[in-house]
Amino acid sequence: MKTVEMVDRSAMINQMKSMLAIDPARTAIVAVDMHRGHLDPEVATMPCSREDSERVVRDAGELLRFARARQIPVIHVVLVYRNIPGIGSEANARPFYQCVSRIKDETNRSTPGRKALMMEHNIEGSVQTQIIPQLYEKGDFVINNKKRQDCFMGTDLEILLHTLNVDTTVIIGINTNTCVLSTAYTANNKDYKVIVVSDCVASMYGEDLHFFALQNISRCLGWVLTIDEFKEKVMAARTGAKEATCNV
Repeated sequence: MKTVEMVDRSAMINQMKSMLAIDPARTAIVAVDMHRGHLDPEVATMPCSREDSERVVRDAGELLRFARARQIPVIHVVLVYRNIPGIGSEANARPFYQCVSRIKDETNRSTPGRKALMMEHNIEGSVQTQIIPQLYEKGDFVINNKKRQDCFMGTDLEILLHTLNVDTTVIIGINTNTCVLSTAYTANNKDYKVIVVSDCVASMYGEDLHFFALQNISRCLGWVLTIDEFKEKVMAARTGAKEATCNV
């Protein structure tokens, strides 16, 4: 395989960050697949590493508490597959995943060093479909009919964002290079401002694809911010609003 040197685009990325403004009143957090099927090592069917799971749950909890305190809506989007007689999991409809599920050798799996029980993953009614308890609060919105990597496809996410008058989507969750990236693409294509919080995403597919996805998003689709950078942008908007009010 050809070795490709990573292009340094940090100057462009930093300049883009300097131009970013966030209006909290038009912002929503979209939490992608932050359920026990990925983030609870005791029951997960397609788990992230224990270290990544602990980091994402801890940091996402901080982010969501900050958002709720400022009336920024939190939307959980959860993958749930039906178990269909004669077919099994709805995941079986996709040829690629049919092949992936047949690989039993751990060294050749798409999720290196960890199990990947695709055909048992997030079946309707299973514990895996449960949102991580410390990440959910009453008042959060839940969309639990996600069937594909893109959170917009086949769900009412866009309708909900429109109802909430949102123009900025802050995407967190699992996996950075699949569902987070796919959702970022569609949000960008639908003219939403796209932000991904790097502390609150991870990939069960490996650190290389996690890093690739963050680079791809920050160079082509939107802004990749840390929690602290996101907080600063929100607080700057709040301060500006107060100053504008005082100057009237």
